Amino acid sequence: MKKLERFFKVPDQSFFLLGPRGTGKSTLIKDIFKEAVYLDFLLPDVFRSFSARPERLKEVVFGNRDKQVFVLDEVQKVPELLSVVHSLLEEKKDWKFVLTGSSARKLKRAGVDMLAGRALMKHLHPFIATELGTMFNLDAALQNGLIPVVLNSQDPAASLQAYLNLYIREEVQMEGLVRNIGDFSRFLETISFSHGSVLNISNIARECQVERKVVESYITILEDLLLAFRIPVFAKRAKRVLSNHPKFYLFDAGVFKALRPSGPLDRPQEKAGAALEGLIAQHLRAWIDYNNLDAKLYFWRTSSGNEVDFVVYGSTVFTAIEVKSSNNISAEDLRPLKAFGQDYPEAKRILVYRGRETLEQSGISIKPCEDFLQSPLATASPSDQHPR
Repeated sequence: MKKLERFFKVPDQSFFLLGPRGTGKSTLIKDIFKEAVYLDFLLPDVFRSFSARPERLKEVVFGNRDKQVFVLDEVQKVPELLSVVHSLLEEKKDWKFVLTGSSARKLKRAGVDMLAGRALMKHLHPFIATELGTMFNLDAALQNGLIPVVLNSQDPAASLQAYLNLYIREEVQMEGLVRNIGDFSRFLETISFSHGSVLNISNIARECQVERKVVESYITILEDLLLAFRIPVFAKRAKRVLSNHPKFYLFDAGVFKALRPSGPLDRPQEKAGAALEGLIAQHLRAWIDYNNLDAKLYFWRTSSGNEVDFVVYGSTVFTAIEVKSSNNISAEDLRPLKAFGQDYPEAKRILVYRGRETLEQSGISIKPCEDFLQSPLATASPSDQHPR
C-alpha cells in the first residue's frame, strides 16, 4: 500500500498517543519525528533494561542534549517510567516526550493523571475513508475492517484472525489479565452479538455461564486494551423517558465480523446492519478526535422504542445520525429522526443508507454511506495531516 496521509494533528507539547495494536502508531511517529531518540519497549533488551532501572531514562535524556524529542513506544510495558517523565517535565526544558501505548490498563494503575496538563491524551484509530481516498471500498471495509496492519497484508482475512489471536495470547494471556482463557474466548464470541446493541450484561453472563462481575471485568479489559467502547444515552434536557443502558461497539468492523459466528438461524441483514453501524461509529470517534472537536458521541433511545443510532453533541456541533443498511428509505425509517427533531429542533439530522442518491425529506438529510464517511462532521485542514 502506498504511503497515506493520516488525519492526525501533532500537538506542540508532550503527548500520549494511544491506539490498538496495528493502527500505525509507531510508523506514524517514526515518520514525523525522524530525528527523535526512540525507545521501543517491545524489544526484550530495552524492556529489561528500563524495567530494572527506570531512572536510566534520565541518563538517556541528559546524554542526548542535542535532541529535543524522545519517543517511548509502548510505554505501558514499563509504567514506572511515567514518574521519571514527570520529573523531567518539571525541569521545564524544551524536551518533548511522545508516549505511545496500546493499553490504558497499566497506565491507569501508574497514575497517568500526574501528567495532566503536561502531556495531552491523543488517540490513533484505524484508517478512515478520507485517508484512503479512492482506495476506500465500503464492502471490503465491512468485511475486513480498516486496521492498517490488516489492510497492508496479502491476505486480510487471515491477518485479521492472526491479529485477534495475538491480542488473546499477548495482551490477555501473557499479561495474566484473566484466569481462564477459555472463558474469555467464549465471552469474545458472545459479546460480538452485542455489537451495535444496548448492553445487557446479565444476558451475556448467562450465555457465557459465568458470573456477572466476571463479564463486567472482561468488558473493562476490552476497553482498557482499546478494543471496544461504550456510548451513553443522550439525555440533555430530556422530554421523554429514556433508556439508561449504554450501547457497545468493538473498535473495528472487521474485528466484529471475525468474532461474530454465523449460523443457519442468522439473518444476513442483522450482521450487515451491525457491521455498517460499527463502521459509522468508528469514523465518528476518529473524526471527533482528529478535528479536536469539543464533542462527545451518544445515542438516543426512548422507553417507547424510538432510537437514533448516534448523537454528536458539543460546543460547535449537534447532529443526530440514523444508519440503515438498505438501498431504499421508507417513511418508517425516518420516524426516529422525526421524533428526535420534535424534542431537539436545533439538531441537524442525517440518515445514512446504502443507496446512491442524496435526498432531503422532512428536514432530514439522506446521504449515501460512502459520501457520508468521506466527511462525517467537518473537513480537516490539509495542514493538519501527516503521512503514515
